[in-house]
Amino acid sequence: MPDLSSRGGPVLSEIPVPSEIKGAVHKELRHDSAHKHVSGEAVYIDDMPEPKDLLHIYVAMSEKAHARVTSLDLSSVRKARGVALVISAEDIPGHNDVSPFAGDDPLFADGLVEYIGQPIFAVAATSIAAARAAASLAAVDYDELPALTTIDDAMAAESAIEPAQTMAQGDARAALEKAKYRLKGSFRIGGQDHFYLEGQIAFAAPQEDGDVHVFSSTQHPSEVQHLVAHVLGKPTNAVTVEVRRMGGGFGGKETHPAMFAAMAALVAVKTGRPAKLRLDRDDDMIMTGKRHDFRYGYDIGYDDDGRITGAAIDLASRCGRSTDLSPAINDRAMFHTDNCYYLGDIEITSHRLKTHTASNTAFRGFGGPQGMLGIEHVIDQIAHALGKDPIDVRRANLYGTDGRNTTPFGMVVEDNIAPELIDALAESAGYQARRSAIREFNASSPYLKRGIALTPVKFGISFTTTHLNQAGALVHVYADGSVHLNHGGTEMGQGLFVKVAQVVAEEFQIDVDHIKITATTTAKVPNTSATAASSGSDLNGMAALDAARRIKARLVDFAANKYGCPKDRVTFRNNNVYVDNREIPFAQLTREAYLGRVSLSSTGFYKTPKIHYDRSKHKGRPFLYFCYGAAVSEVTVDTLTGEYKVERVDILHDTGRSLNPAIDKGQIEGGFIQGMGWLTTEELVYDKSGRLHTHAPSTYKIPACSDRPEQFNIELYAEGRNVEATIHRSKAVGEPPFMLANSVFLALADAVCAASDYKVRVMMNAPATPEEVLKAVVKAKSKARD
Repeated sequence: MPDLSSRGGPVLSEIPVPSEIKGAVHKELRHDSAHKHVSGEAVYIDDMPEPKDLLHIYVAMSEKAHARVTSLDLSSVRKARGVALVISAEDIPGHNDVSPFAGDDPLFADGLVEYIGQPIFAVAATSIAAARAAASLAAVDYDELPALTTIDDAMAAESAIEPAQTMAQGDARAALEKAKYRLKGSFRIGGQDHFYLEGQIAFAAPQEDGDVHVFSSTQHPSEVQHLVAHVLGKPTNAVTVEVRRMGGGFGGKETHPAMFAAMAALVAVKTGRPAKLRLDRDDDMIMTGKRHDFRYGYDIGYDDDGRITGAAIDLASRCGRSTDLSPAINDRAMFHTDNCYYLGDIEITSHRLKTHTASNTAFRGFGGPQGMLGIEHVIDQIAHALGKDPIDVRRANLYGTDGRNTTPFGMVVEDNIAPELIDALAESAGYQARRSAIREFNASSPYLKRGIALTPVKFGISFTTTHLNQAGALVHVYADGSVHLNHGGTEMGQGLFVKVAQVVAEEFQIDVDHIKITATTTAKVPNTSATAASSGSDLNGMAALDAARRIKARLVDFAANKYGCPKDRVTFRNNNVYVDNREIPFAQLTREAYLGRVSLSSTGFYKTPKIHYDRSKHKGRPFLYFCYGAAVSEVTVDTLTGEYKVERVDILHDTGRSLNPAIDKGQIEGGFIQGMGWLTTEELVYDKSGRLHTHAPSTYKIPACSDRPEQFNIELYAEGRNVEATIHRSKAVGEPPFMLANSVFLALADAVCAASDYKVRVMMNAPATPEEVLKAVVKAKSKARD
């Protein structure tokens, strides 16, 4: 482990990790709340007991995509039965802004609305029904303005949240001119709704002196704290934000929860009564942003082996009405246009477009999936043009040595295991034999066509905004040997809490059951970063380790002094402390230390080393390391209807030396299924006015249990070990598996190609809904006849 002594004070020197760990890490321990989830005992914000004077909040939204609000009469709303307070822009005592950094996200529209669903005012009443009924009495007049609702609209109008960005390496234009073969085209990549099981919700309780305690379903308590204080016109210390768990987040609860927390806090502070704001599913989907949809254009040069010799890639994304996190999201799309492939001469242009739709935001993968899907699509097109197996073209383009190891943003790939992973998976999944069998099946099956694809993943780990790569923790050891653990990470079902508890238990060599995992709160650990970028365990695990090692160092000093032995003769294992030949229960030593006036509490801190990035040049090392994985997917398509079934999926994924293999396998399975939904069934449909029509489970289709592959084989890469000194040499797992689902999309494309007897490969848009697949089948057959 790395030396964490930069903060000063005593810290244990690095302890070697034995090859056979018998402690708490690298074990398949259950999620700490799993039994509560299945029994219904897990307490979410809406399960908290409601005070008798609780106010319920309803948010009134704009009905226009782009308009001036010429009049807003709320007098009838205020007089309605049960109404305690109505708030709009003019009622905000501080700043009318809940943006993460750009200052362009008003809490309530102030004279101008820029998307259908934008909050105009909120009603606090004795029931949500009363608040909703009262809101309907408002008189709002609009002067409509032209609305830009699509990528093409915004491109034509040159409407952007920031200037287009370019990332380049070598001389792409010259390389393309010299290329033996050239491939040009474009396709569309759809957005995706987060569809967390627990919607956006906040509960605010007034405190003394105008302070407020906010329970928020958020991945970023410190940002919610800051923005609530910003809206209230108070210092940050007047606001406490707490979250024990979320029912899913996926990025949708990184920036947007501040909006709802601020509204609840405003009501609580102004009325002196507790207030709750819980969006219903329709309002949630209409009001909040999604994954960015993209238009992906490409101009690719390649040789007889399928090796890419030059590339110009054009990315255009719908960002929505405000900046939100779109600059960083689009940057990451650029970072991952290479995926696992060396693109020596390349130019990437990224357009970040402002539209009059809800501001799109963070989503698992944070732009990486959109950047990565394009190059995989291109690889398959090259393979078809050359009559090669796509896996051979992938191998020809993989990062390697002899100068083929630098990314378009200037980072040297030092930990490349993609070739080994691909070879291992191809062998274990029987890829070649299955591909041949599929070809034979398709030759004799006129209507059902099968497809197969193997795709790899290389995903960078760290926040690309450098200062976010930090974390804090707080550890208390009580006199009876029990441990209280708190850190800045949030639990949204991903198993972060149990992993960090395992780290602390390993350091003290005690059972995990002796550690109490407590709610994340800004009152204990300040100035934290969001639980995002797959970095939760990396950052918070290290911060907790730092805190535990400081306490452990004090215990070692105390025991050595009390029992008169060298410090190196004090060791911890199996719930005991061994001092020379004495065996002392851990709880006994902590009692003795307490009586000896030894501090058994410590904060911990960690910041990610080595990373740096110059955004003005788009060069640097934005990631500490890369995660790798590969998946083989097999599908069957009914060419008469476009319907299909994912028959089998084989995954080999690298998690380094996994802290908890059971948790990691769950994340891999969940990430893959969510990625599969993005690329197959989850279609967002807007009309020309910018109104979202898929805003409920009846119209927006996430994968169901029946969509899970009949055969689903997941293995962790047995040779995995992080070359960087991460927490116990583990690797992140939250986002990388999402992009393994690219294999499903390309398997569908392979099956569509089979419908033309492999004569034509049609470019499909994502998501590949049955309608999209059927259109592609018809087009492929038509072109084959021509």
